[in-house]
Amino acid sequence: MVREPQQERSRTTRARLVTAAAECLAERGWTGTTVGVVAERAGVSRGAAQHHFPTREDLVVATVEYLAEQQISEVRRRAETLPRGRGRAEPVARMLLNLYTGPMFRAALHLWVAASTDEALRAVLAPLEARVGREAHRVAVELLEADESAPGVRETVQSTLDLARGLGLASLLSDDSKRRERLVRQWAELLEPVVGQSLTRRR
Repeated sequence: MVREPQQERSRTTRARLVTAAAECLAERGWTGTTVGVVAERAGVSRGAAQHHFPTREDLVVATVEYLAEQQISEVRRRAETLPRGRGRAEPVARMLLNLYTGPMFRAALHLWVAASTDEALRAVLAPLEARVGREAHRVAVELLEADESAPGVRETVQSTLDLARGLGLASLLSDDSKRRERLVRQWAELLEPVVGQSLTRRR
């Protein structure tokens, strides 16, 4: 009877630390996000923080996984309301091109920049980001209901995600919502031929 509340407290503490780490990364960057700073923000002792995450790299791994899970869960939740077939092109384009925006993307960007010159961080982050990227690709294919065995479809999906990252980077410096909306409509036309391919093939 005692262990269950302890396990629940442990999960709660980890969640608070990871959430605080994501917020610190977005606001302070990698250099300003130490285990001590994160612990203070989460309202836990440094010792408790280091019990869960002995190193800053351990905390980063958990934070990146958390950010990815939150992002993909939100996309899948929204996808449940989308129309099927050809009517999906524009709302899916909008969803995917808005995938890399906001404070959570800013947190990830700080990590990418830091990892370019920090070998220890890069060694931890590179394989994790590769796994997150593959998951984002799978989600995009699901949203588009695309058939990747068709020529050029895989490249089209990946280009969509690459464009989304670029737009996310541009949005850090200024509000580009009007330009983004024009790009959404244009990109939807490019995505139109690949939407619903997997459904058509199953029929």
